[in-house]
Amino acid sequence: MTQIARVAGATGRTHARGERALALARDCIALTRPRVLTLVLLTAPAGLALGHDAWPAFMTLLGVLVGTALVGGGSGALNAWYERDRDALMLRTLDRPLPAGRLTPAQALGFGLSTSTLGLLVLFAVGGWLPVAIGALTLAHYIFVYTMWLKPRTPQAIVVGGVAGAIAPVIADAALNGAIGIWSLVLFAIVFIWQPPHFWAIALYRRHEYALAGFPILPNVVGEHTTRRHMLAYALLLIPVTLLPWFAGLLGSAYALTALLGGALFVSHIVRAIRLQSSAADRRVFATSIIYLTALFAILLTDLALR
Repeated sequence: MTQIARVAGATGRTHARGERALALARDCIALTRPRVLTLVLLTAPAGLALGHDAWPAFMTLLGVLVGTALVGGGSGALNAWYERDRDALMLRTLDRPLPAGRLTPAQALGFGLSTSTLGLLVLFAVGGWLPVAIGALTLAHYIFVYTMWLKPRTPQAIVVGGVAGAIAPVIADAALNGAIGIWSLVLFAIVFIWQPPHFWAIALYRRHEYALAGFPILPNVVGEHTTRRHMLAYALLLIPVTLLPWFAGLLGSAYALTALLGGALFVSHIVRAIRLQSSAADRRVFATSIIYLTALFAILLTDLALR
């Protein structure tokens, strides 16, 4: 019986260690903001194919996606490490691994630095120094310029910080071609212009939480009505920019229709939010923005694959 008990105890300890390791892995993945990262990675493959005659080799595509994901995930972890005290004051971030106490600051910092570094090494292996330089500059911009300097000081931080969220197609283009082409910059512009109305929609219905955390978001500085009008301006600008690849003959009518209808839907929901001035309407703008960008790039990639 003693031997059986020892075996059972060892099995239990092994199981407990396995569960702790799994929980640690889940919390580290949570630091990377997987939902945001998924949208970022959706844009990267387009930078490899738009304006080119063929898709790259599978290993090149995989390397670009993995490297970009690691750099993006690492930057998210470093952002979470730096903002852990403010995150503890906001309902939307209260259950993140650091405010909830499931990870220590040292663990988050180590994970963010190692993940980002690994991502840069992967990008170097795929495309040399240019994608590494772009990735490293973007990482520095996101952490030092956006997170540490601008975000606690100005409501326009989200516009400047949008560089990091939109850069994936440029990194992909640089890794494949050793240069930055016009069409990866157009893809960058699409995501860059899309981001402010997307994030300001969150800021509108979470404005009290941001105020408690000490972030000077646009609704709390210039007012809700002015913020929604800013969102409308960006959404209107987005429509002609999304149509540029179609005007150039690189994409077909399905993409053009998606860009037009998706853009019109996005604009209409913002107009409705201006009229209703309600948190519910702002939430619909936020949800619509995700559907819009996802559908746009899904159709774009499908069109490129069929061609």
